[in-house]
Amino acid sequence: MTELAAMDFHPQPQAGEARPWAFPAPERGTLDNGLTVLRCHRPGQQVVAVEVLLDAPLEAEPAGLDGVATIMARAFAEGTDKHSAEEFAAELERAGATLDAHADHPGVRLSLEVPASRLAKGLALVADALRAPAFADSEVERLVRNRLDEIPHELANPSRRAAKELSKELFPADSRMSRPRQGTEETVAAIDSAAVRGFYEKHVRPATATAVVVGDLTGIDLDVLLGDTLGSWTGSPAEPRPVPPVTADDTGRVVIVDRPGAVQTQLLIGRIGADRHDRVWPAQVLGTYCLGGTLTSRLDRVLREEKGYTYGVRAFAQVLRSAPDGTGAAMLAISGSVDTPNTGPALQDLWTVLRTLAAEGLTDAERDVAVQNLVGVAPLKYETAAAVASTLADQVEQHLPDDYQATLYRQLAATGTVEATAAAVSAFPVDRLVTVLVGDAAQIKGPVEALGIGEVTVVAAE
Repeated sequence: MTELAAMDFHPQPQAGEARPWAFPAPERGTLDNGLTVLRCHRPGQQVVAVEVLLDAPLEAEPAGLDGVATIMARAFAEGTDKHSAEEFAAELERAGATLDAHADHPGVRLSLEVPASRLAKGLALVADALRAPAFADSEVERLVRNRLDEIPHELANPSRRAAKELSKELFPADSRMSRPRQGTEETVAAIDSAAVRGFYEKHVRPATATAVVVGDLTGIDLDVLLGDTLGSWTGSPAEPRPVPPVTADDTGRVVIVDRPGAVQTQLLIGRIGADRHDRVWPAQVLGTYCLGGTLTSRLDRVLREEKGYTYGVRAFAQVLRSAPDGTGAAMLAISGSVDTPNTGPALQDLWTVLRTLAAEGLTDAERDVAVQNLVGVAPLKYETAAAVASTLADQVEQHLPDDYQATLYRQLAATGTVEATAAAVSAFPVDRLVTVLVGDAAQIKGPVEALGIGEVTVVAAE
């Protein structure tokens, strides 16, 4: 019998000493053309992320042209005075870069990712797109057709349809927030290249824009690089625009978007509440996370684990518009889907969770897990330059100080169980929630009415 040779084992690796972490602080400056610049050196991040924020909010869209901001955002990558649409795409590819753009209530944002070695080329392309976009008739017409093709698919998607109905219900009819962010079939069909250029000329200029640059900037003279690229973009100053306050009607009620034969019901329950300028925000974040932020939250524990009604229910806060003068607001919502026969019981249990929260409060254990998940994993969340750049851009968009995110993590860690409970109860009062259900009205209307959570209205799915 052959004797086995002895095996030598290498010593088991040991964890190093933990180092303190804080969200990176940017350096702030201004180019000669008025463009605000935030830069953040992140050693080792060889893919540089650039976010350019334009003060072109949805509420500035002309009457009857909802969606023109979205078409403009998409058209930035469809040619300039130097390159056709095909050439522009090829130049981005040669630089190993990606360029995305989208429009939302606070404004339009362009997002560039490019290797650090080709940052000059990437910034030059973005600068050309902002300085002299082609907005060719044929390209704008194509983008309009594409957008019109998307709308029926969005209406067929239960979660998108629920979001559309909730906005319509919550906000006044004359508020831009009551209407789809990217426009309707009627308004998008009215958009042409002249409308896109008109919106661009009225709202896009460096004096009201901000660029965020994050990545490994070793050996890069960013001042010179920015001056040669984004610094070549010119435009006139702009008068401050009046910003109307966000108002909403959160009278408790239920709207059923009828989908005959649907085997499940999409739930979206919401109202508006405090934004990031309110001192309750850290406690609201923590309490909302305990309620429905993860698989171990209260809502999931009851509706998913105990009852098996759903694959998951989430509670969240999404900033709609943020302002230090109190005119901003966040959407506070609970979303998920349940099988049709259990729509009534699921809603009853959901309301029971909210009432129990108000009566008994959160536990210290729930609070501790939430802090660990929100604060403890933050360094992993911001491993990429793009994640850091996006958060810094959010801070700029929401008129927050540059150290806001770092301060928020300290506040979350210091928030107690009682504070988190009070904020969650205030965010989701059982008698002040607008409930949208996308499902089979014939099967769910009766059981929902029996719950007494508000007047029930049925609308067609379109």
